[in-house]
Amino acid sequence: MAKLSKRARANTEKAPTDAMDPKAAFKTLKTFKAPKFDQSVEVVMHLGIDTKHADQQIRGSVSLPKGIGKAKKVVAFCPSEQVKAAKEAGAIEAGGEDLVQKIEGGFLDFDVAVASPDMMRVVSKLGKALGPKGLMPSPKNGTVTPKVAEAVAEFAAGKVEYRADKGGNIHAVIGKMSFDEGDLVENFEHFVETIEKQRPVSVKGEYVKSVTVSGSMTPGVRIFRAAAVVAS
Repeated sequence: MAKLSKRARANTEKAPTDAMDPKAAFKTLKTFKAPKFDQSVEVVMHLGIDTKHADQQIRGSVSLPKGIGKAKKVVAFCPSEQVKAAKEAGAIEAGGEDLVQKIEGGFLDFDVAVASPDMMRVVSKLGKALGPKGLMPSPKNGTVTPKVAEAVAEFAAGKVEYRADKGGNIHAVIGKMSFDEGDLVENFEHFVETIEKQRPVSVKGEYVKSVTVSGSMTPGVRIFRAAAVVAS
């Protein structure tokens, strides 16, 4: 078993065992001993869903009101007449067959791939390369859209993608530790409300089972608001 560092031991010892309201939770996160870099702040929601059912596979994207403090590398699959606009919007690469060939050659240094609907016939060739990395464009998360330049701008600015895993958990970055507590709370509330609104009709009983926030290298802090976001 790996030995915990002195910082990790100290943080673990002071981590609260009781759930808190969002403001207190983010205030607590900031009291932990931190590394020298500006940590990302993450939220994990455990949902009462079964992703084996198609209608319970929750997936999408959302622009948070205060951003996430990080720009993303975006590529765009689009017709030649849209290439200039896509690059001006922030795409590091844009094109059609030429971009497909570049990726087939090993280029994968990007975080998000956006595509216009008419380009999916060529993008489909990249299923084996992009699928396992979660980079395949999809209408469900807003990465397949006729408004390519608009989507590029949103994702380049840090639009957050989310997807429930097999255990019904959703992980997402909602900011940086350097953010004001109020900004973190605002982003958190917006994200949780977004997930709450996607409650599948087929889900019975408790929907949001738990919500935890943490820094990249800090213990998690549970938020008792989870009980309040169970849809009636």
